[in-house]
Amino acid sequence: MFPYDSKLLAAAQATPHSIADVLQILHTIDATCIDGDGLKWFTWMYLQVTQAAADRVASNSFSDAKWMADLDVNFANLYLSALKSSLTGGQTPGCWQVLFESRSQGLIARVQFAIAGINAHINHDLAEAIVQTCQATGTTPQHGGLHYNDFTALNSTLDDLIETAKKGLHLRLLGDVLPPVSHLEDTLASFKVSAARETAWLNAQHLWHLRATPQLASSFLQILDGFATVIGKGLMVPVPLLS
Repeated sequence: MFPYDSKLLAAAQATPHSIADVLQILHTIDATCIDGDGLKWFTWMYLQVTQAAADRVASNSFSDAKWMADLDVNFANLYLSALKSSLTGGQTPGCWQVLFESRSQGLIARVQFAIAGINAHINHDLAEAIVQTCQATGTTPQHGGLHYNDFTALNSTLDDLIETAKKGLHLRLLGDVLPPVSHLEDTLASFKVSAARETAWLNAQHLWHLRATPQLASSFLQILDGFATVIGKGLMVPVPLLS
């Protein structure tokens, strides 16, 4: 779709082992994408979110900073896997494909790309990342437990970042000013990161109980993908030009 997609693929094929690795890959993707590529604006938003998590890990403000760092890496790998699949024509979750297929649509606002990516990443990927992290660390996704408390400690910071992005990215893809009134305001107002992350944790608990039955676990992830795809399509409705 873009002449530099081979460079994006090379970045997506990297395997991060730390939050620093994740940040480096995201910076590479951000530097590669032009402003007229919707992927740039999700990447920009994801960079802010990842940096906020990295800062909290570095300051040792979590009860279990390593677990949170591991979660961040597992989470990023799921996005990179979806991007790699899309760029190579592989099977890509529908919620991600909604974003990837619209990367050059100029009537879509930058903030729509950012939030659509956040939607796919949280509503589809996050539950799986939590389960992967628990399996690797010998823990469980206990609601109200130590790791849940660390997880939710980020909510207010992430909500603030999203609200800032809603204002700073309130432009069409190529930088044109949006009309003063459109469906976009209502659509964005309905998306709350803290609520989505709470649902993701609950979904992780369901997925945890299904892990011994791979077919059921796969079906559950397909359901999450369908749910996130519907939300993504609503988020990506182009803002019409003024007549």
